[in-house]
Amino acid sequence: MSGTCVIGLQWGDEAKGKIVDLLTLKHDVVVRYQGGANAGHTVVLGEETYKLSLLPSGVLTPGVTCVIAGGVVLNPAKVIEELNELKKRDVEDFDNLKISDRAHVIFPWHFAEDGAMNQSTSDGENIGTTGRGIGPCYRDKVGRSYAIRLGDMYRDSFRNQVEHIVKVKNRVLAAMLAGQPWEPLVARDIHAQYAVFAERLRPYMADTTEYLLDAVESGKRLLFEGAQGALLDVDHGTYPFVTSSNSSGVGIANGSGVPGRHLGKVIGVVKAYTTRVGGGPFPTEQDNEAGQRLRDQGNEYGTVTGRPRRCGWLDTVAVRYSARLSGVHGICVSLLDVLSGIEELKICTAYEWAGRISRQFPSHVDDLRQVQPIYETMPGWQEDITGAQSIEELPQATRNYLDRVSELVGVPVELVSVGPDRRQTIQVDAL
Repeated sequence: MSGTCVIGLQWGDEAKGKIVDLLTLKHDVVVRYQGGANAGHTVVLGEETYKLSLLPSGVLTPGVTCVIAGGVVLNPAKVIEELNELKKRDVEDFDNLKISDRAHVIFPWHFAEDGAMNQSTSDGENIGTTGRGIGPCYRDKVGRSYAIRLGDMYRDSFRNQVEHIVKVKNRVLAAMLAGQPWEPLVARDIHAQYAVFAERLRPYMADTTEYLLDAVESGKRLLFEGAQGALLDVDHGTYPFVTSSNSSGVGIANGSGVPGRHLGKVIGVVKAYTTRVGGGPFPTEQDNEAGQRLRDQGNEYGTVTGRPRRCGWLDTVAVRYSARLSGVHGICVSLLDVLSGIEELKICTAYEWAGRISRQFPSHVDDLRQVQPIYETMPGWQEDITGAQSIEELPQATRNYLDRVSELVGVPVELVSVGPDRRQTIQVDAL
């Protein structure tokens, strides 16, 4: 079993990119297998900070093959933008980048639909879309009639596909925007623009499913890079306040094409506290001074969107659920340094729900809205932990916090992040 996967166990933004970048050194191939440009991964190398959305975090490590698999929805302009930006910063080893010919492509009509659609539930709560056309693209993918994959863009039929879809989408948009000013889509212009994108990406297009199957069978070590977080899984998350793909561990095989039997290790990344962007229930949210302190100390603003994140205490009921769902072997506790200086820390250990105490994570958001978190209070620590190089160098109160998190989630803490740099990572157990 030659595969390792890094998955966020909350509502995204768990600092997975840093852990993927760190583990890349021990792997031959890094794979993005779901999501799109709504993912934001920040990697810090020395004095340089890199922000990536579509390119795997491993692109910064020479000699490692980076794969964007078929489960990803691709914004070609964004991929090209990221490639150009890295070249400006002297990162030029892209010979090992492979983009699946099965990846579905985001087109202007997807952006238009995203902007035109009321992205709220029936009771008016905002779902939290990033407006990047990702949901409409996934919708067309499963609808099949109006979808275009990267491989289609190199076929003689591509122009006809665009013309056919634009006719339909203009009618759809006219109905959605009735009474509002809008500019109809022009098939000729879209085809011309995307033909240029296709040529720019031609060197990287590949049958990544075949490549990855060959890679695991030949003994190469694969690292799968999850996007968003497990609680945003379209099937198993806090629906409808979720993303449009399987962002938990259940999505690895269907997004990459690599069977689960090749997966030997799943590492769940969990913040030392909890954040969420957009609407949806959040039992431990602190819409108060404590929440603002976490936001300020953790710089909790979206990598991609810049939106302020909702902040609250660590919810181990939710993390235990997502760890079990994703088949996690061990966890990485990230942003632990953000808690330094807080006198008293709270951990949600259970919910009071329907007159009883429960550690079950509700399957329906209406029930999750009704739960009351039951907190356990632990003493904090005042020391600066950003320079710690081993678990023994952490204050006893910090170690007690980690031990309690491990006990409540039910899996060992294997990594601890005490700062943004790759070097500010403590390895507790051998990986």
